[in-house]
Amino acid sequence: MAVAPLRLCYLLSTHTNLNFSLFKPNVFSLTSFSPSPSSSLSQKHYLPLHSCRCSSIAPMSTTTYEFSDGSAEVELRLKIGGLDIRSSRDISVDTKDTSLAIRVLQPGAPITLIETNPLFDRIKSSETIWYIDDDELVVNFKKQDPDLKWPDIMESWESLAAGSSQLLQGTSIYLVGDSTEINQKVALELATGLGYTPLSTKELLETYTKQTLDSCLLAEGSDSVAEAESAVLESISSHARAVVATLGGQHGASGRANKWQHLYAGFTVWLSQTDALDEDSARQETHKSVKDGTISYTNADVVVKLQGWDPAYAKSVAQACLSALKQLILSDKKLPGKKSLYVRLGCRGDWPNVKPPGWDPSSEGNTSLGTH
Repeated sequence: MAVAPLRLCYLLSTHTNLNFSLFKPNVFSLTSFSPSPSSSLSQKHYLPLHSCRCSSIAPMSTTTYEFSDGSAEVELRLKIGGLDIRSSRDISVDTKDTSLAIRVLQPGAPITLIETNPLFDRIKSSETIWYIDDDELVVNFKKQDPDLKWPDIMESWESLAAGSSQLLQGTSIYLVGDSTEINQKVALELATGLGYTPLSTKELLETYTKQTLDSCLLAEGSDSVAEAESAVLESISSHARAVVATLGGQHGASGRANKWQHLYAGFTVWLSQTDALDEDSARQETHKSVKDGTISYTNADVVVKLQGWDPAYAKSVAQACLSALKQLILSDKKLPGKKSLYVRLGCRGDWPNVKPPGWDPSSEGNTSLGTH
């Protein structure tokens, strides 16, 4: 059966005019971040929801461009020599904080040179300047965050993969959820894009026990398998630059709230399958899961919801993961360093309120373990 191509874009839920068109599988990514040490552990904070469903850039001409990052600002140069442009009045440059559309105005329909939503990061749209230099249109954007290096003008799989190293700072990524297969497929795409090491706790367990996971479950039961995976997670928790696919379902460690001690060593992504038909429903579904507190996956740093699944879309899901993680880290740039500190102190289960050296988990009954 042929698989139709999935076209991707990210539409901020804060936009007032959202046009929703459904593609299957659809991807919704929801970013949450840990409460500060002074906050109640029961609190959960959310950044805007994103959905992925159409082309992130839709040039309607053969225009090519050059992009450069100049620290406080970025520059875009588009070749316009082959177009009938007589003055700057023939060009429309429409910018918002996270989007860009450049068009040539002509009788009838305008020609779109470049259109992208979102940009790699936010800009100061009111400070955008542009001019014509011989056969090029030059557009300068002021960045909201001058410390963030832009690999490209748009947020795409390529730019996210190239730009994530500066944000992750070597911190590993753990994928959790009900499907071992989905975790493995997406982990491989993420690892390939980031240049990280792909690891699968299923494969590590099968190599160690010299039997299949199904055989282990039949012989030992879910509790023993969860304990074994927890031991595997402990052994790899000090690894940097790894993408770890965990076991899906309740027979895995991530499906049990008291087994998250070593998962907190990296950034955790919950790959959650959903029947939601739009982003509002996907958001409400996640909020309900967090409020109920019955699903241990809500301990994850970010949530990516999938409507349907086909391995052909694994890279699209990986892109949603990186986009959500980027949003998370930009909301608190100290998070990678805090993860590193948590690992250096021995992954004692005190995430997100990391205690000073010498803290004894048993002194507090370890009541915080498994909560987020």
